[in-house]
Amino acid sequence: MLNGKRIVVVMPAYNAARTLRRTYAEIPRDVVDDVLLVDDASHDETVAVAAELGIRYLVHETNQGYGANQKTCYRHALAMGADVVIMLHADYQYTPRLITAMAAMVASGVYDVVLGSRVLGRGALAGGMPVYKFLANRTLTLIQNLCLWQRLTEYHTGYRAFSRDVLLQLPLEEISDGFVFDNEILVQLIFFGREISEITCPARYFEEASSTGFWRSTWYGLGVLRTTLRYLLTRTGLRTDPMFDPEGRRLHYEPPRADASSSPSVPPSEEHHEPC
Repeated sequence: MLNGKRIVVVMPAYNAARTLRRTYAEIPRDVVDDVLLVDDASHDETVAVAAELGIRYLVHETNQGYGANQKTCYRHALAMGADVVIMLHADYQYTPRLITAMAAMVASGVYDVVLGSRVLGRGALAGGMPVYKFLANRTLTLIQNLCLWQRLTEYHTGYRAFSRDVLLQLPLEEISDGFVFDNEILVQLIFFGREISEITCPARYFEEASSTGFWRSTWYGLGVLRTTLRYLLTRTGLRTDPMFDPEGRRLHYEPPRADASSSPSVPPSEEHHEPC
């Protein structure tokens, strides 16, 4: 715990068997109260490795998408009584050693969300990010900063810390189940006036780490532009968008049980597996 706040790390995972051990080994367990992995119907041994390591896990029976995976992560983290939720990829692209710093910034009550930025310290190119991805990242970030009146160094990092209140209040069920979820949730945060901070984060790009290809990255970029347009239309009153509706659908979860430390609460309709 930090400042009396319960810290839960969630790991959305897909075919992460080769990197999961290294990622989990660096999670600071003196601060983190619990770790939850959600496997999105991997084809490798991700679940077996999680079980071997003693990581609590849930399994999607069919692949539901990156955004849907995150929604499952956050739903169950809330059910586990998390006050601060850290979203960490299981592919070892981001260093888990920053969890303490990111969690502390949220647990302090100063920030609602903290982003691990690969751009603040020029860590993206140094870590091996493909040049075309770096240029696309910078271009999309510039466009969104201009349109959303922000000064974030990047909108596309997958390393994030959230307060419980943010995850409860945002209409997360109104946004994508795909890769553009990451961008949509940030635009929601900006729309609703939430405090966002960034911390310098080195990143690693290597063979075992997951990475989207050119065409998927292109579709993601188009999704970012579409999300920005939706924001502008809503801000100017030209459109009513459920994504920005304060009464929109929020994550459904069961309240923490007295034995919340033993297993996540799971809505009856959701199929899952847990380690024995």
